Amino acid sequence: MNSLNITEQLKEIKVQLRLFMNGAVSQSMREKGLIYKVNFGVELPRIKAIAARYTPNHALAQALWKEEIRECKILAALLQPVESFFPEIADIWVENIRTTEIAELTTMNLFGRLPYAPALSFRWIADEREYVRVCGFLLIARLLKQKGDMDERAANEFLDQAVSGFLAGPYSVQSAVAVALRGFMQHSETHAFSVCRCVEGMKESESESEKKLYALVTDEVM
Repeated sequence: MNSLNITEQLKEIKVQLRLFMNGAVSQSMREKGLIYKVNFGVELPRIKAIAARYTPNHALAQALWKEEIRECKILAALLQPVESFFPEIADIWVENIRTTEIAELTTMNLFGRLPYAPALSFRWIADEREYVRVCGFLLIARLLKQKGDMDERAANEFLDQAVSGFLAGPYSVQSAVAVALRGFMQHSETHAFSVCRCVEGMKESESESEKKLYALVTDEVM
């Protein structure tokens, strides 16, 4: 299979995706708000099985990512070698993310494996673009699970961005912040205490977002 050139491999992959098309899954995703230009509705295990037939390849992954097809973007993250994925390429990819599903899968399969992921995550959570921030918070959650702690300065910066992101951000950002905050609080009692201090005055707030954040934090510590 790998004797084929990139154009041929790309064509072959699309043929395989069409073979596993699932209109019911695609329709269900649309109804849940997961809108893609093209979505074959192929389930993740089948996508991973297709990826396993190919050797990770930078050129192939880049070609797949440029396709406005859900499954191609998922495959791109699975087939992109870490060593040739430089920070400027990560910034280009993240600009092209438009759904929480692709944000989650790209973070899990690629962004979380990058040696410069910590710096990337803090740059992204400070960005104003919706899905850049989503990826930033999901990446922090993943790094906390993989590598553990962050120093006090980083923790304070994370908390500032997390609170502001939850209170002022759209639902997608709120959801990513919730994942990151839970991971942060579960890591240590010190972290849990610092988050509780951030929200202690929000219990009786008239702001729905503040009440939601307070409930999220108190549910986690109970």
